[in-house]
Amino acid sequence: MKTHIISTGGTIEGLDYENLNQKQTNTVAIEDILSNAKITSAYSIDKILNKDSRFINDDDRELIAKTINSSDSDKILLTHGTVTMAETAKFLGRLKIKKTVVLTGAFVLGTKKNSDAPFNLGFALSALQFLEPGVYIAMNGTVFNWDNVRKNNQHNRFETI
Repeated sequence: MKTHIISTGGTIEGLDYENLNQKQTNTVAIEDILSNAKITSAYSIDKILNKDSRFINDDDRELIAKTINSSDSDKILLTHGTVTMAETAKFLGRLKIKKTVVLTGAFVLGTKKNSDAPFNLGFALSALQFLEPGVYIAMNGTVFNWDNVRKNNQHNRFETI
């Protein structure tokens, strides 16, 4: 079955939120990352938001949930900014969605040479193939359950609670 990738914006797509006064436009596309990685498995991509995750609210999360629930796929990869990724995972996890949903993103801009975006995207796409239905975060080589994860802002990483 085809993986459904849902994009919400974020650093993974090269959106630089350090200077919030400037209008932001995507500088790298998820499609380009997957193409460069020679991904051959079937997928579709829908961009539903283009937001710094600091500004993602429960209305946006309802839209994400609606998009997931209306998808024909049972495998959902959600790209999301890292600032509120754990909150969105918890929101979705509490809904007990009967699909496998993996959230991923990047700590380093997707346009930077040392970006973790390609690795995280590939890792999440791979993890999605083996996980049981539920909601997870896949970042930097580790998979976290939605109800047992937080972002450690001091060390800029996700960790088990």
